[in-house]
Amino acid sequence: MADEFAKGLGILTGGGLIWMVLSGWYTTPGFEDTQLLGEIPGDLDTYGQAAIMLREVMFWFVVIGVLTFWVVIPALDQLREASS
Repeated sequence: MADEFAKGLGILTGGGLIWMVLSGWYTTPGFEDTQLLGEIPGDLDTYGQAAIMLREVMFWFVVIGVLTFWVVIPALDQLREASS
């Protein structure tokens, strides 16, 4: 179980860091405005659009990865042990 926890924690910290950096660059208009969850600017070039897409991918990677390693895999292991 410690292995699954470590993998989930790695996904959470690594993916969360990338998401926070991209959110800070692209969706934080100012220090006193909404931070990390602000409006996505409309005048982005190709690299900006790719960064916003990567930001969304990283969010879902974190959510699905953490749920997989912290909930689904341990539940399947418990179910397998109970059925044996």
